[in-house]
Amino acid sequence: MSSVLYDVPGPRAIARNRFLAVITIAVVVIAIGFVVYRLIETGQFTATKWYVFSFSNVWMGILKALGNTLAAFALAAVLSIVLGFVLAIGRLSDHAWVRIPVTVITELFRAVPVLVFMMLLYYGLPVIVDFKVDPYWAVVLALMAYNGSVLAEVLRAGVESLPRGQKEAGYAIGLRKSGVMRLILMPQAIRAMLPVIVAQLVVTMKDTALGFIITYPELLYYAKQLTSQQGRPILQSAFVIGGIYIIMCLILSGIAKWVEIRTRRSPKVTGLTPANPAADDESTLTEAIAMQKGAGRFDGTSTGGV
Repeated sequence: MSSVLYDVPGPRAIARNRFLAVITIAVVVIAIGFVVYRLIETGQFTATKWYVFSFSNVWMGILKALGNTLAAFALAAVLSIVLGFVLAIGRLSDHAWVRIPVTVITELFRAVPVLVFMMLLYYGLPVIVDFKVDPYWAVVLALMAYNGSVLAEVLRAGVESLPRGQKEAGYAIGLRKSGVMRLILMPQAIRAMLPVIVAQLVVTMKDTALGFIITYPELLYYAKQLTSQQGRPILQSAFVIGGIYIIMCLILSGIAKWVEIRTRRSPKVTGLTPANPAADDESTLTEAIAMQKGAGRFDGTSTGGV
């Protein structure tokens, strides 16, 4: 039995929706056209505004800054996922002495902005414990703490959204809680929450740009160096660096989409016909009833096979 969440629109509603769609598209096109017109009028597309990007040293600097950005993102993403798993499992613990401290840590990490984390690690630790933190590690640890706590909540929500029968079935076949979590609940939660996890990793990649505040030489820091002198192309540098970030985010989203499709694809087994769930359930029920009926007569004299 199927149901709908809203009434099917009639002819007048369809015409109204089409009219609003056309008006919206027209407004967006006009706004984009006006911006492009102003850029042309102010000479932002002239060769003199882009001359700085004709030097190979500039592009080598951009590639080096891109490498620093990817290095910080890669390690921060891995550590965030690991921390997310640890915090999520801790929040789902049956022991209050584990669950309560982990909950406090998770909420604390989520509440503090990433930039504040970076500044505390880079500027605060030398004052508190007389220990100088490298800008790279300040960026990585701050991203790990914030995004790991967010991913922990994502994974916890994914586990708690699963039907209760999944957990009970795991206990019924003799698994401990660690086995139920590792073999049944977490794989399903990761698959269900994969779009949210990817979206958070995209946020992690973009937040590496905050490292320029603590002098970490990533893309935005290099763009600031390009525009530090008077007359340098500020808007053009923003276009180039922004385009690089857009391309990286699109690549990451594409990889995640490919992984999602692969994980949701049902396994193919050659030589077997597709399974019929209804027939499987019926046959399983029939076998169970037969076993229950024969249980009382199985005394060693039965002719049935074991």
